Formats: sequence, C-alpha cells, structure tokens
Amino acid sequence: MRLLQWGRIAAAFLSLTTLVFLFVHDSWRPDNLFLVPDLILIVALAVAAVLPDRLARVALPAAFAYSGGVLATSAASYAVEGELGLPSVLGAVLAVALAVLVPARPAGQRS
Repeated sequence: MRLLQWGRIAAAFLSLTTLVFLFVHDSWRPDNLFLVPDLILIVALAVAAVLPDRLARVALPAAFAYSGGVLATSAASYAVEGELGLPSVLGAVLAVALAVLVPARPAGQRS
C-alpha cells in the first residue's frame, strides 16, 4: 500500500478519534480552549483524506502539521497539570511524522 493511502487512513483515524474524544470527555463546553482547534483539525483531516491524489499530496501534510501542533499543545497542557496526555502525545507524533513522510517520494520518481 502506498504511503499516501496510509496517510489517508491515519487522517481518517485521527479525525474520528478526535471527534469521539469530544463526545466522551464532554468537551463541547464554551470554556474548552481546544474546541475550535479540535473542530478545525477534524475537518481538515477528513477533507484532506478524501481529496484526489494530486490535492491530497498537498492537503494531507498541511492538515497533519496543523494537527501535530494542536495535539502537541494539548499534550503540553496536560504536562503543565502534572499529567501525561498519552493520546495527545501519540497523535502528535503520528501527525508530525506523516506531515514529513507523506510528501516524500522515492528518488527518481516524478509526479
């Protein structure tokens, strides 16, 4: 399976798990500082996952980079409170790794 396909699957997974997290943790409150960034993350990853290949090669890395920033900030907010936000840490690592890997092409390959 091509890396782009794995990126699409990971984007759908991160988007869906973030949406589920919002419901499970009752995070729809207006005082939740991460509500709007999380909603943008959900939409950006979902849209990027369904775009045609040519557009997805641009949109997926951008959506993953944004998601990595949101999730890293979330992990840092847990750390400030003395907790380990493991889902945020794992999501941030996955998002940043895919932001770097998805646009990569094997040597000699043209698009």
